[in-house]
Amino acid sequence: MINLLTSGSSVFQKIGDALTSKIALIVYAAIVLVLLIFLVIRIALNEQNRVSELKRWQEARHANEKREAVDDVRKDLNQKMDAIDRKVSSVISGLEEGIALTGVAPVAETEAAEEEREEADEGEENGEEEKGEEGGSRFYMLTEIDRSYENYERPEYNDKITLRELCEEFRNYSAGELKLYYDIEDIRRFIGALAVTKLIILQGMSGTGKTSLAYAFGEFLQNKTVVVPIQPMWKERTDLVGYYNEFTKKFNETTLLYKMYEANYNEEIYITVLDEMNIARVEYYFAEFLSLLEIPNADGRNLDIVADRREDDPKLLQKNGKMRLPTNMWFVGTANNDDSTFSISDKVYDRAMVLNLDKKAIPFEAEGSAMKISSTHLMELMEKAQREYDISDRNLRRIRKLDEYMIKTFHITFGNRIMKQIRSYVPVLVACGGTEVEALDDILSRKVFRKLESKNPVYVKQMAEGLCGYLDELFGEDQLPLCKETVRLIEQNV
Repeated sequence: MINLLTSGSSVFQKIGDALTSKIALIVYAAIVLVLLIFLVIRIALNEQNRVSELKRWQEARHANEKREAVDDVRKDLNQKMDAIDRKVSSVISGLEEGIALTGVAPVAETEAAEEEREEADEGEENGEEEKGEEGGSRFYMLTEIDRSYENYERPEYNDKITLRELCEEFRNYSAGELKLYYDIEDIRRFIGALAVTKLIILQGMSGTGKTSLAYAFGEFLQNKTVVVPIQPMWKERTDLVGYYNEFTKKFNETTLLYKMYEANYNEEIYITVLDEMNIARVEYYFAEFLSLLEIPNADGRNLDIVADRREDDPKLLQKNGKMRLPTNMWFVGTANNDDSTFSISDKVYDRAMVLNLDKKAIPFEAEGSAMKISSTHLMELMEKAQREYDISDRNLRRIRKLDEYMIKTFHITFGNRIMKQIRSYVPVLVACGGTEVEALDDILSRKVFRKLESKNPVYVKQMAEGLCGYLDELFGEDQLPLCKETVRLIEQNV
């Protein structure tokens, strides 16, 4: 009995040694590795099957979408063919009635009915191709403008009004007729900006009258302002002016394209509002306009519309498919600076005139009436003001000294573009009723001191007191309040 127990324990001991030996551990590891490999292969196969199923589902969905599109086209064509059949049937019925009454078939009408039937048969055979060719010109709206201006007569414009009177009449009309109130300084700045560039940016808090200012000006001129709501996904100029649809063989015209084409026919002043302009990137959808507006010669500002010109295209479309940008249209962009918008780049700011509408004006009683003012007369008034109220030599010396100070202290220079804008803006603002120093204060704060925002804020804060002191020394104490306010705001933000 003892021997049996002894022999049994030795057997169990040998089994335990065998299970815990190195060979056994290697076997265990091999088994685990095989199981892991099997598991990985199983997961990979399942994932491959899932991807294949997803791919088949997407292909089936795309096939269904194509099938639905084809069905829609076929349905549209069938509806057109039914309409043609009804028209032809009505013609034939009329002919049959004529035959019944007279006993003679009108030959010309019978041939016309046969031609219509042949055209209907061709349309059925050619499908989409024939669908695009019917209906005349690919520019429906623009050719309608051509027709409407065939017997155009120039209206009577008020060609005696001055810039000062224009500002006052516009302000009184807005208050009296529209109940929209603006400070006379803001009206002067708006009119002065028209002399500098074709792009004006109105900034400010919501409710300060950015869009309504441009709207009111259109009402005052009896030429309604065009409002273009900018969409967040806009990236190219076709979003503004439209595009040629290869399927319909027509050009998808926009309201802006319509107004631009119409403006080339007359002397009206056109205001186009780019509402919420920085909800998309201005440098994308407005890029071509920015480049063209920089060309000094207005005859060279031609916008690409289509690749070539056809015989039945609008009259003012050029041979190369381009259209001249009208000189009597101004673009007014409204901008909000919040988390839902893009920041406006220096490229856009440098080419535009910026007006900040930061406060609401106090309501007042006034009477005013709308009037017709031609763009020709407005530009003549601006050119006359630039001759008569050119910047004084004293202020030109001050500007040069300020330019040297800004270069030395902040590496900011005025540049040729800004100097040209100053020479265009200041005289017009003076002609509108302002003063030369007020005009310089306004344009310098928008064009030069705004650039301090891109500099090292800590350094700007350190130099702010010295800069404000230099402005007082150069122009007189508190003569440039807007410039000093811009510097102080940057200092506070730090």
